[in-house]
Amino acid sequence: MPRYNKSFELSIHDVDLIEEALRARGRELCKMRRALSDENPADLQSITVIEADQRETEELLGRLHNQKVFYRPGATPYVSG
Repeated sequence: MPRYNKSFELSIHDVDLIEEALRARGRELCKMRRALSDENPADLQSITVIEADQRETEELLGRLHNQKVFYRPGATPYVSG
């Protein structure tokens, strides 16, 4: 039985490309969702599928964001701005 690779070697550029692709997918899903009508019963199933895809894409973007390490100086107190 095959196992999953749990160690990835991605550069910052690779992660940026993935994030941009996910954002582009989100924009396309948004356009598709706006083209459908809430009043049309034939569109309801498509709407639920599109909204589930949008939610999944946003959650993945959130998980990528949460894995980033942002710079914080260690020696002195951090003051933003």
